[in-house]
Amino acid sequence: MTKNYEKLAKDIINSLGGSENITEAYHCQTRLRFKVIDEKKINEKEIEDLEGVAKYINNAGVHQVVIGTHVQDVFEEVEKHIPSSRETTSITTKEKKNIINVIIDFVSGTFQPVIPALSGAGMVKAVLELLIVFKVITTESQTYYMLNLFADAVFYFLPMLLAFTVAQKLKSNPILAVSIAAMMMHPNWNLLITADHPVHLFGVIPLTLANYTGSVIPILLIIFVQSYIERFLKRIVPKSVELVFVPMLTFLIMGTLAFSILGPIGSILGGYLASFFTFLSINASWVPAVLIGGLLPLMVMFGLHNGIAPLGVMQMASSGYDSIFGPGCLVSNIAQATASLVVALRTKDKKMKQLAFSGSITAYMGITEPTLYGVNLPKKYPLVAAMIGGASGGLYAGLTHSHRFATGSSGLPAILLYIGDNTMKFFWNMIIALIISAVVTGIITYVLSFKYETPSVKEKEEVEKTELKDSVISTPISGEIISLHDVNDEAFASEALGKGFGINPDEGKVFSPFDGKIVALFPTKHAIGLLSDSGTEILIHVGLNTVELNGKFFKSYVSKNQHVKKGQLLLEFDISQIQKAGYSTQVPVIVTNTFQYSSINNTKFGFAANGDNVLVAKI
Repeated sequence: MTKNYEKLAKDIINSLGGSENITEAYHCQTRLRFKVIDEKKINEKEIEDLEGVAKYINNAGVHQVVIGTHVQDVFEEVEKHIPSSRETTSITTKEKKNIINVIIDFVSGTFQPVIPALSGAGMVKAVLELLIVFKVITTESQTYYMLNLFADAVFYFLPMLLAFTVAQKLKSNPILAVSIAAMMMHPNWNLLITADHPVHLFGVIPLTLANYTGSVIPILLIIFVQSYIERFLKRIVPKSVELVFVPMLTFLIMGTLAFSILGPIGSILGGYLASFFTFLSINASWVPAVLIGGLLPLMVMFGLHNGIAPLGVMQMASSGYDSIFGPGCLVSNIAQATASLVVALRTKDKKMKQLAFSGSITAYMGITEPTLYGVNLPKKYPLVAAMIGGASGGLYAGLTHSHRFATGSSGLPAILLYIGDNTMKFFWNMIIALIISAVVTGIITYVLSFKYETPSVKEKEEVEKTELKDSVISTPISGEIISLHDVNDEAFASEALGKGFGINPDEGKVFSPFDGKIVALFPTKHAIGLLSDSGTEILIHVGLNTVELNGKFFKSYVSKNQHVKKGQLLLEFDISQIQKAGYSTQVPVIVTNTFQYSSINNTKFGFAANGDNVLVAKI
């Protein structure tokens, strides 16, 4: 349920400067994406410290919050706090973006919305090829004819889909844009092309007989020009007749320009692009796969992949296959997944083990951001291993001219996209490329893990120190000791989090109840976790629901992983201010590894001074 992400959504919006600072919000497969008025209001550290956020990225003025595969659920909560009627076209900033960032932003914003349709059509193509290979149907059957129609429709009418997304990106009328694209794909125009007789408008303006079915460059150029024509017409046409005359004049002007100038120019540029793809496939087929296979993680970090991925779509539109982006992307993703899996097997950190294992599963399915930002990038060595492994697999894929016949997600299921042209050779070559990528990555990650995952002598000594023993715990705060069942919070009172006791404090100071180490310190400073030298893990939670104060009225004197002595000051909090804010100051103290003890019993109730023994835990 999306309700579970309501607080996370509010925290993200607040860290971005509030809903009034956000002009646009949308999402992709793993990230929330925002555009804002004033970037100075953004608290980057606060965003990255939020539980549920893997990474914050600012790329080309788009503020990306990496969430993971459940991003849709979080976005549904975000939408509730951003007015849907907000106009963003009138808001300008003084920030100047360089031309490369502008182009990447335009291309990614144009192609990303059509990816689901292309992926769906691609998988239908893959299923169709499997049915043919295993002789379930023949190419002459009506079933083949219809299934092929299901898949080809998206590619055939691709100019209409792109017209819509380009118009949305350029803030022009998407329906008018699709109408212009429909003119260019009208059956009567195709009849004129087939007849091959010169065509003139008004007997004067020559129209070039070019086929725009499945094309990309022409429609991008046409709708780009249309956006300016449309704005110009809206300025000069009276509002009273705008609804009729702006569409009419747009059709007349853009129809003429599309068939006489812009469409033919786009076709020529598309032809040059197709020739470039052909040159690469013949003379340097290994280059794109090696570069993408090795450098894709870095491209993802800087958002450059959004400008390169559409080249694969363009190549497919002109040549019927993609060797530019698909093969390198697939081997890179499998390399990252493998590196993360090895980390999961080798690390001693339980939290990292869980994150790496779950991240590897999503990466094998084609979504790498969680494992990239949560595991491989922070640890560095698995990222290096994945880049080497991805380049190795990409080299084999490139040398064997492997290419996919449809676009789709770049995870293990995408291997089916390499079945086509009535042959399985590209399918088998890509499997070999994936094996190379996984094996090279796995070996390098495993070897490096002996250096980066092996505990140091100091860490081993600490582990030996924390061998579980009977433990006596003193109160960390002076005040009235009460039964945990009397704490006014069901989660604590039910002992669902572990056994312990509660405190009604009479002073706002928290001291260490034993010699040990700080294992957790919440950013809001309202709670702290400690591990004693005898192996007892406790959580001291100051107040109830005080996380909502966001650190206000709290001050910490220690940091995570710091070793502390019994009686050492850990935190200070203002009792009166917290109570004035409407929050209870009861302090639950929980033994979070209760399950490791045979018994945990309170030894004192009523008033206890700081340092008095109040709990005994026996193994």
